[in-house]
Amino acid sequence: MFDLIRKTMLVGVGFTIVTKDKVEQLIGEYIKKGEMTEKEGKKLLNEFMKKSELARKDLEKRLEEMIKKALKKMNIATVDDIKRLDKKITVTTKKSPASGQKGRFRKTRS
Repeated sequence: MFDLIRKTMLVGVGFTIVTKDKVEQLIGEYIKKGEMTEKEGKKLLNEFMKKSELARKDLEKRLEEMIKKALKKMNIATVDDIKRLDKKITVTTKKSPASGQKGRFRKTRS
């Protein structure tokens, strides 16, 4: 599954690069034909780059949500789950009789 997601992201990045190159090429052609000024071409390219960046961030957010849902369905512990358990263990260990504090564990008589 992770390989599929990685490939999807790489395709998205490649698509953006190819598209940028294609847009630059098209703008260059319009400028040569006199259908667009160089200033207009730069403005158009900047708009394209901004929209492309927004689309990339949106794709990244959606992929992250998909990964979280997939991990939840597979019942895999997240980093937050592990941190929460680590904290519980630390608190429980500090409360244990071996540390000299009162806790739920009682020392048994031998």
